[in-house]
Amino acid sequence: MAATLAPADRLAAPSLRIHHPSSLSRRLLVPSRLPATSLFPHRRPRVVAMAVETGGANSKPRVLVAEKLGEAGLALLKGLADVDCSYNLSPEELRAKIALCDALIVRSGTKVGRDVFESSGGKLRVVGRAGVGIDNVDLAAATEHGCLVVNAPTANTVAAAEHGIALLTAMARNIARSDASMKAGKWERNKYVGVSLVGKILAILGFGKVGSEVARRAKGLGMHAIAHDPYAAADRAHAMGVELVTFDEAIASADFISLHMPLTPSTSKILNDEAFAKMKKGVRVINVARGGVIDEEALVKALDSGVVAQAALDVFTKEPPSADSKLVLHEKVIATPHLGASTVEAQEEVAIEIAEAVIGALKGELAATAVNAPMVPPEVLTELAPFVVLAEKLGRLAVQLVAGGSGVKSVKVTYASARTSVDLDTRLLRAMITKGLIEPISDVHINLVNADYTAKKRGIRITEERIPLDGSPEDPIESIQVHIANAESKFPTAVSGLGEITVEGRVKDGIPHLTKIGSFQVDASMEGSLILCRQVDQPGMIGTVGSILGEQNVNVSYMSVGRIAPRKHAVMAIGVDEEPTKSALKKIGDIPAVEEFVFLKL
Repeated sequence: MAATLAPADRLAAPSLRIHHPSSLSRRLLVPSRLPATSLFPHRRPRVVAMAVETGGANSKPRVLVAEKLGEAGLALLKGLADVDCSYNLSPEELRAKIALCDALIVRSGTKVGRDVFESSGGKLRVVGRAGVGIDNVDLAAATEHGCLVVNAPTANTVAAAEHGIALLTAMARNIARSDASMKAGKWERNKYVGVSLVGKILAILGFGKVGSEVARRAKGLGMHAIAHDPYAAADRAHAMGVELVTFDEAIASADFISLHMPLTPSTSKILNDEAFAKMKKGVRVINVARGGVIDEEALVKALDSGVVAQAALDVFTKEPPSADSKLVLHEKVIATPHLGASTVEAQEEVAIEIAEAVIGALKGELAATAVNAPMVPPEVLTELAPFVVLAEKLGRLAVQLVAGGSGVKSVKVTYASARTSVDLDTRLLRAMITKGLIEPISDVHINLVNADYTAKKRGIRITEERIPLDGSPEDPIESIQVHIANAESKFPTAVSGLGEITVEGRVKDGIPHLTKIGSFQVDASMEGSLILCRQVDQPGMIGTVGSILGEQNVNVSYMSVGRIAPRKHAVMAIGVDEEPTKSALKKIGDIPAVEEFVFLKL
């Protein structure tokens, strides 16, 4: 029987009591955007102070506001700190001022690089980004210098959704073009005949906060909303009257496509030549997410060919786009200069949200909007280091096994250990599994501070169990299993007898290994990328698959076969250094003895 650990809100073990930050002056900060293996150098981890030392009972922290912030936010800040509003600073001026400041608040226009943190001389304790994206803040440098970074991820949700709907309706009725025609002294009623929205299919790509709000408004306009999002819970979507579908189903059936996904390696140029070729002629595209999710050259071609009838864009790969941009100047395109969050109300809400986060951080409180700085004692971090890497990779592997459209909502993590629950602190491991599950398709940076919050917001319930083992408790963990319940798998072999997608891993000689998938035992080093094949166990399979990859100049780092019995079924795990081409993967799938296969990036 597995012993259940404490619930997520009570997971701090007695041996790792977390005191109020004001009473704890030394904390370990782990950069959330660095590769997991780089988080644990052989030297002793650096410990830095988190709480702000004001220097005396009457002294106030100093906050530099480097870009315009709403008055409501400034009022909150002035209640605690001395506030210096200095806008449009040059890099040199920012570096000169920062050594006097405890906190810095910026929007997207100010670059907070390593040079800024170095110039602060260790005084800068908090950077607040008034908005969602933090591309202009060097998170690794911030963490190394003991500086917490917080953002304001929720305040502009409604504004972005409203702008998306505004673009959709303006595009459908040719508002911009007919307005320009009128201002040019023309009266062209027949030229600007629009299309109705009632009964049309709107495909929402990315069903998070903004995508959900767009769906609600679109349904009010009489549209039929469908959505694609690997992490959206099916029951939540169903309650809103939205059908979750695969990516190909979404783009193939849509009359309108609205993008609300983050820019990640997996979403970069997700609307490309191949995607446009699958759409029905006359589709209309709206993007208020990130410019890079659309291949802009491909979109121009699709507009010219008539596959895409119109596009309404608020974001671009390069901002501002060039003056001669073919996309911006295209007669079938409505373009706005990144106005998604630009309402009076949203600006005030962002100001309040970031001010509250910065004030809390200056007081030594933890913020749910923190994007770096998990806090773990050095001795725990050192002991769990290899398992942290394993945990993230198991999460990353497990979510890639989920079939599009089924969603992830229930995840169970099982630790096999000779340690008692009191002596096994799993908060960091759970956070890294969450990071592996969510980060590949999200712009949210997961760490110990925000992991549970982020999972809850996405409707993912993560529970933990411990399988008690006999033996020496010298090693903290023997194995970790990740189970995803109520989800279809693109690799059915990964589904265990209990109907859950199941993966297990262990650390061998400091290296994370995949040791079980579904009911099959395997032994695969979790480095690079992985091809998993379920096949009839027969001679020559390794050579056949190896030859196909060799012809494509794909280097094989290892092959491992796990089977139930000779000449029955087996699972072959193939480690590769390069991503095979689609044709190579198809050839593997066409081998008669191969019953199913999947390619996974670790």
